[in-house]
Amino acid sequence: MTAQTEPTAVVLRYFEALEAGDQEAILDSWAEGGSCWYGGDLPISGTWQGHDQVINGFLATAFAHLDPVKEIGIRITNHFGAGEQVLVEWDSWATGRTGRPYQENNVGVFTVRDGKITNMREYADTQHWERALVAPVA
Repeated sequence: MTAQTEPTAVVLRYFEALEAGDQEAILDSWAEGGSCWYGGDLPISGTWQGHDQVINGFLATAFAHLDPVKEIGIRITNHFGAGEQVLVEWDSWATGRTGRPYQENNVGVFTVRDGKITNMREYADTQHWERALVAPVA
């Protein structure tokens, strides 16, 4: 295993790419058959299987709910890894297209094989996601 394929380094590069909006690096981070899971009953909930669904489904759907003119931020607050598994805690913030603020504390469990993310399970306050980014403005 090289520094480029070490699981923690792979996941941290992925977060750097997300923060920078580097679409090529985001795409390169995921294995072709990678999958991600997000809990709840939201537009991003469920299991997204395969490179295209993860990038053009899960991530695109999540970002489509954010106001692209306002600040979108992400900051890792903790991470650790063992073998193929990497756990990351991060804060994320934005303004929804609803006009409401979104500020979330997230946890993701990543599996990395051969220098690519093969699986991610993300845990967050899905009720806050729904209230900030989906629910109609009252």
